[in-house]
Amino acid sequence: MFLEIVTPEQTLYSNEVKYVKVPGSKGQFGILTNHAPVISTLEKGQIKIVEPDKSEKFFDVKGGVIEILKNNIIILIKS
Repeated sequence: MFLEIVTPEQTLYSNEVKYVKVPGSKGQFGILTNHAPVISTLEKGQIKIVEPDKSEKFFDVKGGVIEILKNNIIILIKS
């Protein structure tokens, strides 16, 4: 699946991923391949990304919005 993390000013991350965990407004949730379509707000917290080579990346966020559709994930975060 493909993940993009963007702010209004720039793209912070754009790559294929194996797993993503986000701080949803009603609690954290994880995303794997073929996840159901979702649009949700995000709270202050940390995004965890597991890449195909199993390396991990983390992004601290102040909030935002996530859209999951057809193995494409777009996260718009507050800068």
